[in-house]
Amino acid sequence: LLLLETLVANDPENEALLSSTAILYSSYIGLLEEDSNRKKHLADRALFYALRSACSHSEKFCLINKLQYGPFEDVIKDTDIDDIGALYSLGSIWASWIQANKSDWNAIAQLAQVKLIMTRVVELDDGYKDGSAHVYLGVLATILSPALGGTPEIGKQHFERALMLSEEKNLMVKVVYARQYARMMFDRELHDMLLNSVMTSDIQQPGLTLMNTLAQKQAKELLESADEYF
Repeated sequence: LLLLETLVANDPENEALLSSTAILYSSYIGLLEEDSNRKKHLADRALFYALRSACSHSEKFCLINKLQYGPFEDVIKDTDIDDIGALYSLGSIWASWIQANKSDWNAIAQLAQVKLIMTRVVELDDGYKDGSAHVYLGVLATILSPALGGTPEIGKQHFERALMLSEEKNLMVKVVYARQYARMMFDRELHDMLLNSVMTSDIQQPGLTLMNTLAQKQAKELLESADEYF
């Protein structure tokens, strides 16, 4: 992170560097405890760099987080396949920022913008990054309970689609599916099935080994707390 910060300082308009810095900050958040102030601070840094990267990609994305929903929607609709990388990076990091600030209703209010971004990614290329946009759409659908406007069954459809597109090689999909949907719906059978599958799967996959290692760690923790939760 320090190295990337230095490189960005020397080349502040470099889209690739800005995006890499945002992604690394966002990834590091996953290693921290829930609801820690440090987690929220790093999420702020990740979103800061993601917004700068998007602006560097195209002027139409500059200050996009300041737009009202109508103009925001117009910008997102006016994108094509050449914008998909910038869209996905911004949407995924924005979603992580909301997750880190889920106790803040001002952050929750931005779910609609992130949903619009990820929906556009799916429209442009359903299988982009092995369907990872579906994971985020699944999380967005299950971040709130049905009583507060959540749509868990739609979330389930997105998780299932992500599993199919990734050929179940990305084990984190199953962990998120279990944590977000199965726990919300108190579906112990699905919860344990997904997590036990993660624990017995081969974590060695091109480009996914580190993520899968973290997925097994989180799956173990969720299984250990299952009796207390359910």
